Formats: sequence, structure tokens, C-alpha cells
Amino acid sequence: MLGNWKMNQSVQDVNAFCEEVASNWANMPKAAQCGIAPQALHLAMIREKLPRDIMTGAQNSSEHLHGAYTGENSPVSIRDLGSSFTLVGHSERRALYGESNKLLNTKAKIALGCELKVVFCIGETLEQREAGSTEAVLKHQLEEGLKGINPTANLIIAYEPVWAIGTGKTATPEMAQESHAFVRKVLAELGHNAASTSILYGGSVKPDNVQGLLACPDIDGGLVGGASLKAKDFLALCHAANNA
Repeated sequence: MLGNWKMNQSVQDVNAFCEEVASNWANMPKAAQCGIAPQALHLAMIREKLPRDIMTGAQNSSEHLHGAYTGENSPVSIRDLGSSFTLVGHSERRALYGESNKLLNTKAKIALGCELKVVFCIGETLEQREAGSTEAVLKHQLEEGLKGINPTANLIIAYEPVWAIGTGKTATPEMAQESHAFVRKVLAELGHNAASTSILYGGSVKPDNVQGLLACPDIDGGLVGGASLKAKDFLALCHAANNA
């Protein structure tokens, strides 16, 4: 269960979150992996304050290891801060910053080469879904985004239907399962370890709908946005993941 924080978290908010989670973590079952991807500015802070078995990761990682790329986050630096994963290809990076499948493929390769786990995000827009092209879009994103990447336990896929992110709309468990099963099928066709690759669902996941989603055979966890900002909700989501 991974939380992907918005950019409106203050230092005070982060500190309060970490204190509440840390004070309640001892009673949490430890069957599932849980983590937080905050703003890069807060990575060191939450790594210091959260229990060590809660992963920390970056929301974005550069396609360059080093050099004069002002404002970018090197995967080497992300790893050196004690973080273990990075998101690649989040729908907002694709839509707002025009990141192409080719660029995301490079980012994924560089991050994997730095021994970071890569949460590779894919998903269709409402227009694409209504046109009946969901599977074609997902297959293209996987084929291009994972080109030249060997099977690895450090690859995680996150299916996030763009029309269900931050809108209050959520794919039904049946809809989500259908897409996840298709993604697993494509991974197998591409030579990846489809059965053991974790596929997360991201799209308005909340404590009150997470159990139905996690009950689906091909949904291995969640990539959670707004609901992960509150410690109480994050703890509830982690608890659900540990008991799925």
C-alpha cells in the first residue's frame, strides 16, 4: 500500500502525520509492504521519523544520474536518502509535463540500475475508455515503457485510470480486476514474471472501498492519493492491506 502525497503538505503536517503513524505502528500486522512518496523536500524528514519498515520513495526521478539539470532529482540521491522506490509515469507527469513512453522507459532503466524499486504507472483517460481503447492504451504503455527492461522483482505496475483520480469516481472492483488481469497477461507476453509482479490500483482508493478492491485476485495493493494524507486513513489502508 503506497501513499502518493499532494504538494500541499507543510512541514507541520508531515511531522504530525509521522508522529501519529509512528505511535500506532507497533500494533500493525506486517504482512504487506507500505510506503509513502512525499514531495522530494520531505524525503529525508519522513525517512528519519517513520518506522524503518515503512518504505519511502520519490514521486519522480530523473533520467540522468548526474549533471547540470536544475530542479531534477537524481535516482542516486533518492537512494542515498534512504528511499527504496520511485514512481515513474504518474498520470500527472504524463499529462501535465508531456512525459512520453520513451522518456519513462529511460527513467525506469536508470532507476532500476540504481537498485530502486520502480512503480511504473499506466492508465487510460475517460475519452480513451469511452472509445473502447483501454486495452490498446495499456498495452502500448507497457510495451514502450518496459522495452529493454529485464524481468526483475524491483518492478511494480500501478494501474491508475485517469478518470478516477481525484474525481471521487472509482472503477468498480469488477472493472479494476478486468484491467489488472489484462495487464498481467501483457506482462507475461513481454516476458516478465507476471504471476509475481505486484500490480497496484490507483484511483480514489479510500478506507471504505479498499477491501472490495483488494479482494480481487489480480489487485495486489493500492497507490493512494488524497486518502493517504491523513495518518488515520493511511493506517486503516495499511491494516486492510495486511489483512487482505
